[in-house]
Amino acid sequence: MSVHLQREIERLRKQVLAEAAMVEEALEKALRAVKDRNAALALEVIEGDRAIDAAEIEVEEECLKILALYTPVARDLRFIVTVLKMNNDLERMGDIVVSIARRADFLARHETVPPMPPDFDIMVQGVCQMVRKSLDALINGDDELALKICQYDDQVDELKRKIAGELRDRIAEDPANLRVLLKMVDLTRHLERIADLATNIAEDVVYLVRGEIVRHAVPEN
Repeated sequence: MSVHLQREIERLRKQVLAEAAMVEEALEKALRAVKDRNAALALEVIEGDRAIDAAEIEVEEECLKILALYTPVARDLRFIVTVLKMNNDLERMGDIVVSIARRADFLARHETVPPMPPDFDIMVQGVCQMVRKSLDALINGDDELALKICQYDDQVDELKRKIAGELRDRIAEDPANLRVLLKMVDLTRHLERIADLATNIAEDVVYLVRGEIVRHAVPEN
């Protein structure tokens, strides 16, 4: 039974990594659609969400099948629990990426759109790195990298507060662009939420490797 269980776990690992790759690619496309004001690319992201939803269902069904057939224990059980949580976070991340794509589509259809504050590009780069590194931590079982991701989340939160504050100041100065500026505020909020979900995944990697729950306090290295 152990050989069969390990085969099923390896299959599950590949499934969740494939789902994660789909989410990461969708995020990169959505942000490119924002930057390039590309409505067609935004629509591609929105339509692609069905594939992410289908992958999420497949991963969950595989987890439940393994639990029912093999009653795993110790690290194997911890892996299944971790994948179930990550699977949910990845699906939610995919939904937020769709929201970003919808804002990108809205902005692309407006003739004049004011530039985002300079720190927005820094926030985008930071969030994309958090997502990418959280998945690297999962692939490599790297709990040290996972802890670094958790610590970076505070910097993203601070960037979000700064950028959103600047955009709200612009709203007061330029109420004629209210709708556009509010969509830009939404983008910062969605990026912050994606960073939160990447942090969740990193915390789950720590749990998988160490068996420690670090949701409310990141331990010292």
